[in-house]
Amino acid sequence: MSQKQLKEAFISNLNGTSLLEISAGLSLAPLCLLCRGLLLILYYLNYGKPVSSRKYSLLLDFLVLVSPLLFSCTVLSPIIFFMPVILAAFCAGIFSKIYSRRKREARAPFGQIVKEFQKTYLDPEYIPAITVFRVYINVLTSISILAVDFPQYPRRYAKAETYGTGVMDLGVGAFIFGNALVCPEVRQKSNVTQPRFSNLARQVFSVWPLVSLGVGRLLSVKSIEYHEHTSEYGVHWNFFFTLAFVRLAASVLLAVFPKHKAWLVALALAVLYQLLLSTTSLKEFILHGSDGTDSRLGFLDANREGLLSLLGYLAIYLASVQVGLWLLQRRASVRGWLEALRGLALAVVVLLLLLQLCQACTEPVSRRVANLPFCTWVLAHCLLLLSLFVLADLTLVFTKLLVRGSSVPCCWKVVQPPDSSEKHGMEAVPVGRGDKLSQLCLISAINKNQLLFFLLANIMTGAVNILIDTIHSEAAFTLCILHLYMFFNCLIMYILHARNIVLKFW
Repeated sequence: MSQKQLKEAFISNLNGTSLLEISAGLSLAPLCLLCRGLLLILYYLNYGKPVSSRKYSLLLDFLVLVSPLLFSCTVLSPIIFFMPVILAAFCAGIFSKIYSRRKREARAPFGQIVKEFQKTYLDPEYIPAITVFRVYINVLTSISILAVDFPQYPRRYAKAETYGTGVMDLGVGAFIFGNALVCPEVRQKSNVTQPRFSNLARQVFSVWPLVSLGVGRLLSVKSIEYHEHTSEYGVHWNFFFTLAFVRLAASVLLAVFPKHKAWLVALALAVLYQLLLSTTSLKEFILHGSDGTDSRLGFLDANREGLLSLLGYLAIYLASVQVGLWLLQRRASVRGWLEALRGLALAVVVLLLLLQLCQACTEPVSRRVANLPFCTWVLAHCLLLLSLFVLADLTLVFTKLLVRGSSVPCCWKVVQPPDSSEKHGMEAVPVGRGDKLSQLCLISAINKNQLLFFLLANIMTGAVNILIDTIHSEAAFTLCILHLYMFFNCLIMYILHARNIVLKFW
């Protein structure tokens, strides 16, 4: 077999992993975020000032926010269930140290502290969990697209061939979910009157970079005979085309139907698509081609997975729009977000139960056809990850209020209630300190140029695969390559952010 055929076989005919293992892996990112925040607060408690060195800030962010995730999907994957416990214990130790060393005048009974915490007002204009969710999905995707070509990346984490729940299968749906959370239909203020199809016109213009990237990837892959998994999207289709089409189609539907009913449109679309899969020969066509022998004759037959799975991804996008609208409802206090957290937890439980019902009544999860179980699974685990980020943010808010003056980048800012002149024992973080720290934040850096970060990851992945025999690499060499790859990408984003450069012109 040629090197191209070996690499294609290496990522083919896989069956995914368990939902429990994926859930355990998802908990690592929020714990890393919490750990980074607690370390910054402890540093402020010890030295009375935030970390001011950009070099050390980048190093801390990379080592705490990125490196543990890289280890968890390679050499530490056999102990993935113990890693959340280890990280949680480490965070608990740091919090205990902060709590015991806080200033004497700030000390109060724990019950009183909790009551005052619930009354705390937060900046309603910025929800950090959404930003962090989108950045981490990009980071996890960037790690996986290169790591999957190395033997240290467990085969069960890679994309499943037909049925199954692989980590990379979830990443595809989570990318759609994250895009929908910040789409124009979500960010548009409800009291602003705009033409019915104004968002559609903007989306037509805004998706041309995705189409261009899709064409560029197609031409480059075919010209250098780069290895590709045809059953993912087809011969000519790729994920950039899927992102572009889904955004356009969703804008059309949201221009026709009220956006606050997006979940109904998503449900109708997903159920109708599943009925077609279950009652017609559509599923056989997707899996085996028009003649039943996996033929690739004609554009539709050659790209059947990519074209027909658009219906499932569109349902995920529309449901995610509803989530975004719900999250942006004005909640000014911690108590309001604790109630929202309960709502998210309830939604996760309901969706997981619905997932079991869907699989029992229809078929297992399949990213290849993007069926109803796949849509349900993606939404459940995305909401789980989002709720864990909200919980981590609220924990950091509580800790910041214990140590007055401390701040954490990409975390909620505490504000005084607009109608209250009463001074509480736990006061707001000074305005401006958080803005200064945000300049030293890797999350903010990646968030400013997310598409560029993803594009660079794809380019560097291709370069590494061309230059290195990844399949036969040793563990130490693999870890070095992956760390250099991620650090170089993060460093570029960090430099652009420090210079306030945003490469977006559409």
